[in-house]
Amino acid sequence: MHRLFLPCAVLLSLFLALAVPATAQTGDSGEPPAATTTQAAGEEAAASEEPAYSPGLDDPSIPLDELRLRLVPQTVEELTALAEAWRSNARDATLAVVERNLELREAGADVTEAQQAAHADLIAARGDIFEKYGAVVSSLEAKGGDPALIDSLRTYRSAISIEETATLEPQEIVGNILAWLVSPEGGIELAIRIAVILAALLGLLIVARIVRAWSGRMFGRVPNLSKLLQGFLAMVVYWLVIAVGLMIVLAAMGVNVTPLFALVGGASFIVAFAMQDTLGNLAAGLMIMINRPFDEGDYVTVAGVGGTVRKVSVVSTTVTTPDNQFIVIPNSKVWGDVIINTTASDTRRVDLVFGIGYEDSIEEAQETLETVLAAHPKVMKDPAPVIRVNELGASSVNFIVRPWVRAENYWDVYWDLTRQVKEAFDARGLTIPYPQTEMRIKGDPKSTGTFVPAD
Repeated sequence: MHRLFLPCAVLLSLFLALAVPATAQTGDSGEPPAATTTQAAGEEAAASEEPAYSPGLDDPSIPLDELRLRLVPQTVEELTALAEAWRSNARDATLAVVERNLELREAGADVTEAQQAAHADLIAARGDIFEKYGAVVSSLEAKGGDPALIDSLRTYRSAISIEETATLEPQEIVGNILAWLVSPEGGIELAIRIAVILAALLGLLIVARIVRAWSGRMFGRVPNLSKLLQGFLAMVVYWLVIAVGLMIVLAAMGVNVTPLFALVGGASFIVAFAMQDTLGNLAAGLMIMINRPFDEGDYVTVAGVGGTVRKVSVVSTTVTTPDNQFIVIPNSKVWGDVIINTTASDTRRVDLVFGIGYEDSIEEAQETLETVLAAHPKVMKDPAPVIRVNELGASSVNFIVRPWVRAENYWDVYWDLTRQVKEAFDARGLTIPYPQTEMRIKGDPKSTGTFVPAD
């Protein structure tokens, strides 16, 4: 009998399964059974517990550079959840450091080097977590996160360091410092970074100087480009190389250079307002370099000062007077005043005046002056010198003598002719009279006048 019961039971179960309508599986109201509802609720809860940010961003072992790159597309909501996760990472790392501190205190003088090294490794690992924690918080702040939350996140990090330092004993502080200094992830890594930065800066300066020298030679080949403008353009290239190189070095060291651009942009207005006079000198310096009223080595008279131009920077012009005084003149005064460039031309005219007495022969004086000028080797033949009677003065007949010379020979010819004409007049008996005054006595018809030399 029992052999027939089992097949009948199976057939009965199949019949009931086929006979029960589909609505019986979901209930009369069309709702799923309780078991199905519980399973769906569990799946929703599991889904709600999944992090809102991309997977792996809260992993303490993620490299800092990769973390910063993966933070770029994250939204404020994702970064908020991620910041909380990293705060938990910081808490766990701090808890591990605290536990190790307690172990070292219990060991007392029996602490081994291995235990100290392990403690230093924990501190270094926590420092790495703190650095990544700060990168997440900075990204959240840059994208407009809740300021109160950001302050809370940063306060938690700083409070850990302050409270931990306050609870440490002096020997523990010294031990931590020494352990950090010899740790490959602590002091040694910092020393390597500093060495890399110094080497990069030194290399950057060398490259900038090489580029400046090369650009100076290139600008020197450009026609009609003054030495002042060549030097200025080479200096601009030098500082551009320095600026770009610094950005590259900082970015390579993991420093976020984006805030630097915002800082420079915000400070530029303040700096421009505070340096109005300097910017005016800068604009005047650029106008001098572009329009080229003078160049290095020219003898000029600017702002009431005469001298040889030694240097023109973006803000000032330095000239050397004939008695070797260095005078620095703001470019705004140079460009805003009359500029006399004495050596701009290759040739100059020497203007001299010589007087002879009224009793002397004009023809003889003319011949003497022509002979003296013709004998001087630095007086140019073309254009020919001008020698003319110019004025019948109160005491003398004045000749103008105007020879042409090379610009560099101006003063030599001026001084030579002054002496040689005097000697030639003396040799031929021509006089250069002193100023004289003729006095007559009124009422004396026999008076013919008396000449009294003027003082």
